[in-house]
This record gives sequence, structure tokens and C-alpha cells, in this order.
Amino acid sequence: MNWILLFLLIQVLHFAATWKLYKKAGKQAWQAAIPVYNAIVLMDIIKRPKWWVFILFIPVINLLLFPVIWVEIARSFRKFDTKDTWLAILSLGFYNFYLNYVIFDQLKYNENRSIKPPSKTGEWVSSITFAVAAATFVHTYVMQPFTIPTSSLEKSLLIGDFLFVSKFHYGAKTPISPIALPMVHDSIPGTGLRSYVKGIELPYFRLPGLQKIKRNEIVVFNWPSDSLATMWGDNSGKFTYKPVDKKTNYVKRCVAIPGDSLEIRNGYIYINGKQTVLPDRAKPQYHYYVDTNQPFTRDEIVHTYNVNPDEASVLNRERTKYVINLDKEHALLMQKDPKVTSIKRSIDPKGIYDPSIFPHDPQYAWSQDNFGPIYIPAKGDVVTLNKQTLPFYKRIISEYEKNNFELKDNGDVYINGIKTNKYTIQQDYFWMMGDNRQRSLDARYWGYTPFDHVVGKPVFIWMSLDQNETAINKKIRWDRLFTTVHGEGKPKSYFLYFIVIVGLYYIGKEVYKRTKK
Repeated sequence: MNWILLFLLIQVLHFAATWKLYKKAGKQAWQAAIPVYNAIVLMDIIKRPKWWVFILFIPVINLLLFPVIWVEIARSFRKFDTKDTWLAILSLGFYNFYLNYVIFDQLKYNENRSIKPPSKTGEWVSSITFAVAAATFVHTYVMQPFTIPTSSLEKSLLIGDFLFVSKFHYGAKTPISPIALPMVHDSIPGTGLRSYVKGIELPYFRLPGLQKIKRNEIVVFNWPSDSLATMWGDNSGKFTYKPVDKKTNYVKRCVAIPGDSLEIRNGYIYINGKQTVLPDRAKPQYHYYVDTNQPFTRDEIVHTYNVNPDEASVLNRERTKYVINLDKEHALLMQKDPKVTSIKRSIDPKGIYDPSIFPHDPQYAWSQDNFGPIYIPAKGDVVTLNKQTLPFYKRIISEYEKNNFELKDNGDVYINGIKTNKYTIQQDYFWMMGDNRQRSLDARYWGYTPFDHVVGKPVFIWMSLDQNETAINKKIRWDRLFTTVHGEGKPKSYFLYFIVIVGLYYIGKEVYKRTKK
């Protein structure tokens, strides 16, 4: 409702600020009042292409175009001074009221105005504006860059990997927060200030996608449980409401899709009763208790057994007793080490109740290593609501699908004021987990991830930096540059191919120039 009121308010303000200007330009006053049509007429007045009207209705990107239009209106009535340009922008378009009422009689419509910028500065500003608009469009609807900040998908994705995430594979979402700084997440970096206007939200809408989320694909999504004030290192403990598109971005593996039954037995995932088979690039890791007859060196742990350097400094419990995070391959290798006297995987026994584990109810004595079985809801499922099922579905009903949920003292359930013991699921849900099984904040702690929280599919690693190296030649992981995220076998770098293509492009461009001369 808020966005409808905002749209109507903008239309009223536009009419009030421009109806006389429309007449001065040879149009009719009523043409300034009709939504959409008034924009088409305005493009004719300011001598700009009609397709600009389409951009006016693309959330966030339209915010970049509005200042351009305010300036173009002023220039269409011969207000070319720098002062007029800044007044049009800094007044947020209210300068049109000044033109429309205060100095209207002095204005002359410049019917034959050239749309070419009158100066180099103007040309530069125009180019920058449209470059930012184009980048914002790509960022919002096509491909977005991300950085891997944690080790939850260690071995598949490393800390310091820079990804390109496709928005179109699962369908790009239109921004829910329409008034926001472009290409910035929930806060302005370095300030802690919110990057969007709170309280104005568009309804959820997703463009058609190329595919559905497949089991065991790596997915970027908005963290469903995020209610922190900001994501920029805020440890204040403050909580606040955040729109879906401004919740912290997470990347995990989708181990279960809608309609699946999931269970974790001694750390291993079972889907529909069968142990899941992960892609060969996935290397699940677990904590191992390791006893030795002499100490390991840090270099041995990091390089011989491929342990994350960030963890290596805190592994030693005593001089010869360790807790080491290993994948199966390196655990078997360590088992053969003459120093090792025993090695055992750390597993929480079945039947232990961990209150931090979903659904956070003593009825279900589950832990991170022994969990479920649990059903992953699909759109259209009709679920029965009772004492046993409410811990799973209460958050879906009230938070994710925005219903008024009330549980009476006698156990009766009211949804939107109506007593019921049934509920129809309105969207698909997914189960997102990290490969670093005992060092991952994932679905085992917050539960289901709704489809409207899904951001996109990581497709490409364009840069990878080792945070533990200082020399630039060592810091760059050259073998990971321009590698694909999904696929079988060892990732192959296409960096040299990229360099060759860029080189051929510039050579061809130079040859074309000389030939033309």
C-alpha cells in the first residue's frame, strides 16, 4: 500500500509542478496529470527518447534518471546556468515549482534545443550518469559481484574468492526497497548509515528464471534470520526490521529442495532415506580429535593437510593433542602419519538436545550432527498445525508469508483472525548448509530459506586473494582466476584465454583504425 501512495503522491506533485510548463511547450495541461502518458509527453518536451519512460519504472535505476530529467526540464526552458542545474538537483525536482509559478512569464520554451551537452563538463557528467545507470542495471538484474568472507564452503569456495553471481538463472528480483543508493547493500560503507529509505517497500516480484534450484547447487541468498542493525561489523547487539533484499547475503549449498525429507546421521546428510552424493568438488569437513607422539608444526598442518591457516593457530589443545578440521581425504592421509597415534571424528551423539538447533524445541532432541528427519515444504503443501508441527511452521506463517498468527493458551491457532488447524504453504523453501559442517552457521540453526530470499547462482570466480599472504605474487591464487564455481573435476582457469581475447580485441581495434584512415 505504501508504494501505491508514493506513486500517487509523485503524480500529484508532478502535475502541480509542471502543468503550466506543459502548456508553455505547446501541450495540454491535462496531459501532465495522466500517469505514464504524462511521462511520454514529457519525453517529447525535453527531446529525449520514449524508451526513457521504461527506465522510470525500474526500481533504484529510476532514481539515477530523475535528476537528469529535472535538469532537462530546466534546460528545455533555457535555464542552462550551472546554478539552475544544481538547484534542479539539490531541490529534488522542486525547482520546477519555481519555474512553473514564480518566473513562468519569463520562460521561453526552446523547441529546437540540441540534446548534446553544452560543455565538456556536461558531457562528462552525462556519460558518468548513464555508466552508473547501466552498471546498476547489470548489478540488479543480470550479474552481481560478491566476496566470500567465511570458510563455510571451504575447499569449494575459499575466503578471498571474488564471485560473479548470476541473477537470471533463478530469475532476478526487483528491489523491494525502491529508494536506495545504487550498488550498495544495507548500509553505506564506512558510515553505518542505512543505505535505503525505511518504510517504503514494493511487493515481491521475480522475473522468470532459466532454471530451478537443483539439489547440491551453491546458492547466494538473503539470510532469513538477519535482523541486525547493519552488516558492516556491527556488534552492538541491536535488532531492527530489515527488508528481504537488505538482509545479509549468505552463500551455502542447497542440500535439499522443496518436497525432500532431510536427515543428518552422524554428520552425513540423507535425502529421502538415501545418503546424499555431493559433487566431486565438494569436500565436507569435520572436526577430528588427533593424538600424536610429537607435535605438528604449523606448516605441516596448513600445507600437508590443507587446513585453513586461520584455524591452524588455535588447534592445539595440548602439545600432542589437537582438534583439526579435515576433509575425508586429508583425514585418511593424516591417519597414516607416523606421528599420529589416534584420530577420531568429533560427533555429537544422537539424542542430545541443542537449543540453538532448529526448531529450537525440546520435543526434538537434535544437534548439528544428528538432526531430523525434517520435511522441506513446497508451494501448495497443506500442513496440519498442532503442538508437534508448529515449531516448524510458525515462522513460515508469521514471518515469511506475512500472516497474523495467534496461538491461544488452549492450543487453538488463529491465522488472520480465523481459527484453523491447516495452512497452505505459499512459496517454495530450501535447506542451505555449508560444507564445513562444524564451522558453518546454516539451516541447522535458522531453518528453512524461502524462495523470495534467493539472490542468485554463483557462476564464476574472477579473482581470488589469499588473506594470509603479503607479497602480491603469492597473494593472488592464480590457479583460481576465471574458474567456474559449478562443474565436475578440478576447476580450470580461463585467465589466459581472457588475456588472449582482450589482446586480440585491441589489436583488431587498432588495425580497424589504421585501415579506416
